Amino acid sequence: MEDAAPPRVVFLDRATLGPSARLRSLAVAHDFVSFDATPPAFIEERIADADIVITNKTPLRAPSIMAAPRLRLIAVAATGTDVVDLAACRAQNVAVCNIRDYALNTVPEHTFALILALRRSLLAYRASVAEGRWQRSGQFCYFDFPIKDLAGATLGVFGRGALGSAVARLGKAFGMEVIFAGRKGDVPTRAGYVPFEEALRRSDILTLHCPLTLATRHLIGTPEFALMARRPLLINTARGGLVDELALGKALRSGQIAGAGFDVASEEPPPPDHPLLALSDLPNFILTPHVAWASEDAMQVLADQLVGNIEAFLANAPRNLVQ
Repeated sequence: MEDAAPPRVVFLDRATLGPSARLRSLAVAHDFVSFDATPPAFIEERIADADIVITNKTPLRAPSIMAAPRLRLIAVAATGTDVVDLAACRAQNVAVCNIRDYALNTVPEHTFALILALRRSLLAYRASVAEGRWQRSGQFCYFDFPIKDLAGATLGVFGRGALGSAVARLGKAFGMEVIFAGRKGDVPTRAGYVPFEEALRRSDILTLHCPLTLATRHLIGTPEFALMARRPLLINTARGGLVDELALGKALRSGQIAGAGFDVASEEPPPPDHPLLALSDLPNFILTPHVAWASEDAMQVLADQLVGNIEAFLANAPRNLVQ
């Protein structure tokens, strides 16, 4: 009787992990194929004989999944699994696992980097110094842009998972009052939360740490900006679709909010006409290219956990299963 062929593992988008992340070899016999990126037209061809597929951002929809008869596991190299058609996986008896709790330092730190930069107008002052404003001021300093402390300010956190809770701890360390917003439309609001609309009204800084679902798409839009009585900062290091980006532009330009820091967009990379790119002239808007998760330390934790997830599955002890 011939030995069974080793499982074929296909990584569709290795380049989505930084070059510093070391991906160790599986501790079991296997056939490994890696692509830096996989255009949509090549997905079915590349996974046709795969037992295990690794993807970060390459979408795996029903036609591709159904065209891979050997497929047993999709290992998502991220926490979010919206790139995978979970219903098709259930129908084909394909397991799906993800990465968890690897970004507990990097995302909160990036969140506060955005908060501090905006709250103290760091980028605006840096640009003005480069333009010669300090030399022209005639004195030791100048006050062209607002500077506000974090201590005593109210931080409204939307999402109370691992990341939202970690951000809340940092907020308390800065001396902030931290409130957790209840779900939109929840009546009554759960214990330990404030009503959604009240959080919008009370917060000096709003920070989003929610998954993107049908219920949370455009969680923040024109009606919500109208409730932001304290002209807060809005920080989004979660998912671009949580905010109506056209409404964000209007809120920033009209002064409804004091500023915004985004690490995500509704389309990534954003096309030249994307609404967020149209805000790049504003000194109170910062857009970073979805790198809040990407500290070298966090990426290595992710890479190690990814390999561990696959090894656990092959050892019949699956972990981090989404379904």
